[in-house]
Amino acid sequence: MKTIDNKVTGYKGIEVPYTVVLTEDYTKKLAIFLPGAGYTTKSPLFHFAEEIFQNKNYDVLRVNYQYTNKAYDGFTMKELDEAILHDVRLVISEVLKGRDYQEFYLIGKSLGTIAMGAEMNRTEFSEAKAVWVTPLLNREEVLNTMVNSKNPALCYIGDKDRYYSPGAFELLKTNPYLEANLLPDINHRLDCETDALKSIDTLKQIIDGIKNF
Repeated sequence: MKTIDNKVTGYKGIEVPYTVVLTEDYTKKLAIFLPGAGYTTKSPLFHFAEEIFQNKNYDVLRVNYQYTNKAYDGFTMKELDEAILHDVRLVISEVLKGRDYQEFYLIGKSLGTIAMGAEMNRTEFSEAKAVWVTPLLNREEVLNTMVNSKNPALCYIGDKDRYYSPGAFELLKTNPYLEANLLPDINHRLDCETDALKSIDTLKQIIDGIKNF
């Protein structure tokens, strides 16, 4: 494996780092990781997902935006929304330059699902597979994309997640292209507050789902 660290000048001139992990052999397959604000690409979900994709001969793009940094302290929620949409589009466009990728996975968690909802409209991603983890179902644009998209998709969200809504979850189940998985007693951090082993089992369930998707 070859790891390339780079950065782009993003929204309002703030640098956005990203990492591309290349397979040993040239490949036309790319997995794109869009993490949460505090749940980074170094967290267990993305760490183990990356191993799966490497074993399947995928390059991996980790978009390492850092919206918890002081540089963003004065941002309004609207500005943060604009930042992630702008920054993710810029990073992905940069990585796609000069490459002939033809198969894609997008894996987004929490904040990352805002950008993922927009990026699913790219022509390049018309047949991409999508994995939505703890999506922000309170966001109309995220929910609408998940309900209406014809891309093959998985969704994982806990019934103790503050962004979970029974009504929204029922809407997800109307999309025949999306497999919606409700995780009992699991919160937005993918933890069960009363049972550590259940947290581990939940992570295993998600990783196994990604592996077989």
